[in-house]
Amino acid sequence: MFLMFVGYSSCDESKLDVKPQSQTEDAYFVEEIEFERAIYGVYAKLTDFYWYNAGQNNCVLPAIILPGDDITTAGQDEFEIFSNMNAGSGRLGYLYTAIYQMINRATIVLDKNAAVEDGIYVTPGLKDYHRGEALFLRAYSYYQLWNLFGTAPLVTARVKTLEETKPPGSTGTQLLDQAIADLTEAATLLPASWPEQSRGRVTSNSANGLLGKCLVFKGTISGSAADYQSAISAFEKISGVSLVPAFDDNYAADTENNAESLFEYQATQAFGFDNPWLSNDFDNAVGALSVFWGFYSNHSNLFGKAPFIATQKLASVFEAGDPRLALSLNPTTLEFKKYVTRDQQNQSGSSSVNNPRILRYADVLLLKAEALNESGGSAADAIAQINLVRARARGAGTSPAARSTSVTDRAVIRQWIMDERLMELSGEGQRWFDLRRWALAGQVTLNNAFFSSAVPGDMGFVPDKHINFPIPDDETNVNPNVVQNPGY
Repeated sequence: MFLMFVGYSSCDESKLDVKPQSQTEDAYFVEEIEFERAIYGVYAKLTDFYWYNAGQNNCVLPAIILPGDDITTAGQDEFEIFSNMNAGSGRLGYLYTAIYQMINRATIVLDKNAAVEDGIYVTPGLKDYHRGEALFLRAYSYYQLWNLFGTAPLVTARVKTLEETKPPGSTGTQLLDQAIADLTEAATLLPASWPEQSRGRVTSNSANGLLGKCLVFKGTISGSAADYQSAISAFEKISGVSLVPAFDDNYAADTENNAESLFEYQATQAFGFDNPWLSNDFDNAVGALSVFWGFYSNHSNLFGKAPFIATQKLASVFEAGDPRLALSLNPTTLEFKKYVTRDQQNQSGSSSVNNPRILRYADVLLLKAEALNESGGSAADAIAQINLVRARARGAGTSPAARSTSVTDRAVIRQWIMDERLMELSGEGQRWFDLRRWALAGQVTLNNAFFSSAVPGDMGFVPDKHINFPIPDDETNVNPNVVQNPGY
């Protein structure tokens, strides 16, 4: 009887169906809250662009702050001294990897969101909102890749086979084109606003703002009036936002997510405490969700490295009486003030919870002015956009704010826009992307002399080489279909 029982039991195949000891993907995405957590996970990847990253010494903020002509340092940073930049850079490899991890997380959400069964989502509209958020964050990743590297594999689907692990690099504006496609859809899906407990999540205004920006960037390269006109159309769909009266409210810890903000990284501290030696990618209450502004404040955690200061070129471009000069920098010492004058440190003391403003309305207004000017639109309307920014900057000051709206010389207006973007957005990680696109279009000439006019010394800038960063060795060593950028 015992042998019969054993024999009978051994024929029950259902006993082989043992559940895994930990949760798998197949067992996830069965409740609305799990989709909510997944989209938070995409946002969380933004941490890698801003945190101190002491454990790996790989803080990548200098990659967008230093290469322009607004911020400099006496140190030998590879993003300051271009001749030091190479494909083996640990920080470039970290940044490149983080961007693709963000793309992958967003693509997983898109994949699962499209296949979700009826009845799982119970909150009206949330399914569309999640798709819109994932599209926006993926588009932002493509925007970053194009501006930093120029070319990189365009991945829009989950990698499921070995052959799919070696896609070719993109060409031309393919990365921007995909960002534009993603943002165009996202703008139709995202809400106009979120409840207070969800502040900082992207909205239809965020999508239209970044969409217009990508279209202006593409128009700079293509010279197409249609790209600029599409950008203007996207900008004109933005509603319910405004320039805040105080210019310095745009980089202060106590005025985050204000009426001017379209997209900002929500710097905070982990539930237990913020630890800049640990990333946020683990199931623990301790990690890093903050941002490091110590480059500007000359924090002790620079460990003797040179701080980042304003260039003499930036100090000189401000007109007499422009309040932004004193609010942005010390004109004597060139000490940079944005993000640190009204900062708020967290428990670790080395990291800040002061949100980086990634996209704000003043940026949009100046981009709209550029689109109008470059597409042959109304010169007076273009100048009017510039004057909105200038008037806010001065507030009740006595310095004349308005540029004359009777000027029709497109080259003069272009220079006004370039100068205004330098003054308004200095130190916010915008300047290098602007210089790069203008150089690609032949609107400015980037060379060693150009950078030496902003900072003393030899920057080692080679135009055809340094217009793009090198593709990291970690990529080219394993993917023969990715061709290294010229000169590296």
